[in-house]
Amino acid sequence: MENAEELEKICQKIIKLDPKMRSTRIINSRGHLTAGGMKKGLLSLEAQKQDEMMFMELALRVRMRREFDHEFGKVHFSLSYRDKVIVMSFPLNNDDVLLLSSEKDLDFGKLPFKVLKIIEPLKKSPTKTF
Repeated sequence: MENAEELEKICQKIIKLDPKMRSTRIINSRGHLTAGGMKKGLLSLEAQKQDEMMFMELALRVRMRREFDHEFGKVHFSLSYRDKVIVMSFPLNNDDVLLLSSEKDLDFGKLPFKVLKIIEPLKKSPTKTF
């Protein structure tokens, strides 16, 4: 994947798309935060330990969604409309994922498609070799 500085720039570009954005985070395939975070001046709704659990679950969920790619096509993003926030996830290359959160009154009919344009290079990066 891109270097940390480039990923931070992408996260900053995305969080500036709408004033209702709360966080923009890039999570690696092992569920660890690699870039981004909460918008300056806002506090997370969950504790740091809960963040870690959520990130690991998200990484697993992204891999599991591929089970149906043959039948339905690739997942471009997923959206959860919750009581307190909207949460969106965007699969990236190598099982990494972009995780966004926003206030509930965000226009979620448009924002995900703006994000897809910004992250297009992250979806085309060469694959990692181990």
